[in-house]
Amino acid sequence: MKRKLLCALIAGMGLALSGAAQAAISGGVVKIGVLNDMSGPYADLTGTGSVLAAKMAAEDYVKATGSKLKVEIISADHQNKPDVGSSIARKWYDTEGVDMITDVPTSSVALAVSQVTTEKNKVNVNTGGGSSDLTGKSCSPNFVHWLYDTWMLAHGTGSAVVKSGGDSWFFLTADYAFGHALERDTSDVVKASGGKVLGSVKVPLGTSDFSSYLLQAQSSKAKVVGLANAGADFTNSVKQAAEFGIVKGGQKMAGLLVFITDVHGLGLQTAQGLQLTETFYWDHDDNTRAWSKRFAAANSGKYPSADHAGVYASVLHYLKAVDALQDDTDGKAIVAKMKAMPTDDILFGKGTIREDGRKLHPAYLFEVKKPSESKYPYDYYKLLQTIPADKAFRPLDEGGCPLVAKK
Repeated sequence: MKRKLLCALIAGMGLALSGAAQAAISGGVVKIGVLNDMSGPYADLTGTGSVLAAKMAAEDYVKATGSKLKVEIISADHQNKPDVGSSIARKWYDTEGVDMITDVPTSSVALAVSQVTTEKNKVNVNTGGGSSDLTGKSCSPNFVHWLYDTWMLAHGTGSAVVKSGGDSWFFLTADYAFGHALERDTSDVVKASGGKVLGSVKVPLGTSDFSSYLLQAQSSKAKVVGLANAGADFTNSVKQAAEFGIVKGGQKMAGLLVFITDVHGLGLQTAQGLQLTETFYWDHDDNTRAWSKRFAAANSGKYPSADHAGVYASVLHYLKAVDALQDDTDGKAIVAKMKAMPTDDILFGKGTIREDGRKLHPAYLFEVKKPSESKYPYDYYKLLQTIPADKAFRPLDEGGCPLVAKK
């Protein structure tokens, strides 16, 4: 009789514990918001492709692990406006049960969303924003920076261009947090390498006519015109530079943030010879090729950008942390778990997340192929250099992040 009572008590405790674990998943669903540019200059490299990547990650995680987690993906367009982005984030967290926000290109929006996330003790894993301040003076215990940042770009592309003889620069800079950070970080590299910055001009986001800015770059006589912009702004400035004959006139164009979607939009005839730094390329190995072909099949034949890959991998790691804790309610605890667990996925391989929130993985310096060198669709890059993870990103003690313990 006593044994039956004991068994019943244990069984009851098991049910109670199971119910408590389920209750720790808010609303019984892990809800992830993909917040990005759906209609502006960054729509191709983020946009609906990031939503697809997040959904693929959720489906793949549950299938591979047999997890009982229920995952829902929602999305919205922040229109590249910090007030719009922070308003959506606040609404998602307060009334729509969102636990984590991912992507968030446009650094000014990324900084605003990170602040709201910290206030609400949720999770923000950024793949689309670039400012190195996100893991520097503006770091947060609720934030992870997954893909790239301006320090990495400056020390990858910027350093390579200077070493090849480009020792005088003029910048065309997107006039918001990302562009400013990219110009700052690249200028530091140029000067440290013995080069000179001859000037810069700030260009409003979404500009369609670059003629006056390109004339200033041309008249500077700088060897290198550094494009501290991205997406449609980058492709438009390159196309118009070609019309102005800037390269034929002896100046070199340096794309400081270039995605494969940009190269595809420009075409190899225009983009050939560009050097760029990326942390993901679809044609890197068998795993990246297999995943990218799955993605393209569901994305009207369009291959993934690095941002799409970053969304996929970061959502996988977030779900691993939630599953391990069986709790999606405490954002700081989840990010701490993400940092404690080594990262490992088919797109970026093995890696880690530092205490400042910086995700570490190798970076790659590529050169865009000539049309004659490309053998199949999206065969655009040739590898010049692999930058190890411990060299690709800013040293931990140089960012000024308040979370980093003083040595």
